[in-house]
Amino acid sequence: MIPRFDTIRIQALLLLQDSAPLRTRDFRAPLARHFELTDEEINAEYPSGNGNIFSDRISWALSYLFIAGLVEKPQRGVYRITQKGREMLKSSTAEQINQYISDIVQARSVDRPATTAGKKKSADEETTVPPAQTPQELLENSYEKIKRSVYAEILTTILGKKPAEFEKLVVKLLQAKGYGGEVKDSGTVTRQTNDGGIDGMIREDVLGFNRISIQAKRYAPQHNVGREEVQRFVGAVAATPSKKGVFITTSGYSRGAADYVRNLNGNPTIILIDGAQMAQYIYDYGLGMQTEKLLEIKKMDMDFWDQMEDGD
Repeated sequence: MIPRFDTIRIQALLLLQDSAPLRTRDFRAPLARHFELTDEEINAEYPSGNGNIFSDRISWALSYLFIAGLVEKPQRGVYRITQKGREMLKSSTAEQINQYISDIVQARSVDRPATTAGKKKSADEETTVPPAQTPQELLENSYEKIKRSVYAEILTTILGKKPAEFEKLVVKLLQAKGYGGEVKDSGTVTRQTNDGGIDGMIREDVLGFNRISIQAKRYAPQHNVGREEVQRFVGAVAATPSKKGVFITTSGYSRGAADYVRNLNGNPTIILIDGAQMAQYIYDYGLGMQTEKLLEIKKMDMDFWDQMEDGD
């Protein structure tokens, strides 16, 4: 498990106690060994794609140590333990060091000017637990919660529409994902009767040689698509020239249905998309969505600040 950044702070301080100044990237290998991280954990990325989790936690750990005066930066991207840092390692527990860092950070926060390090805290402040997540992680988690809320809203809205509208939506979604290219009328919905188990067709490429069959089922969340329905669709797709199909539902699939498609080994080629995946695609490709707010987050340009002379 990737350690929390408050845990990394202590170990990073211990590393600096026994070594020469270290660059930010020099912390990765010894910290990974100390915490016995796997390659997968070391290389794990945030779901949003905004960076490596382990590196981010190291960066924030060092940043907090610097703000608290336990480390200093003799040059850009290089960290060295201060005398205060050495003293705290000798006289304080890990919990006390983290609480000290938390007090300093809160004291220097624009949002919480009333709390200062060393000042007697109220009963509420005494019970405050130092944050276990970096600001980046708090932002990522808030972002994910907002997205999940919108996903649920998307599915609820779809369930309130007619089945025929859902079939049209599915075709539009595949077009938004790039199928059909610039071909006019690249996607179509079949007639409601005698569709042979196929709800729509979309051209796979710009020239329109191959066509992908579509099956769309607007089901309540608890109504999973079973093997029988998927098997009927597979039979219909097998009779088409391209032998390719996409089955999309607002619910999910039974284990039998998923195993059946997996065992086809691409003959024919069938892709199953459940409600959660579909809602995410709709969100990511902006189908029927509008941007509510853009947040601009800035970081310090150290090339600018490092040109200034340090004080004594």
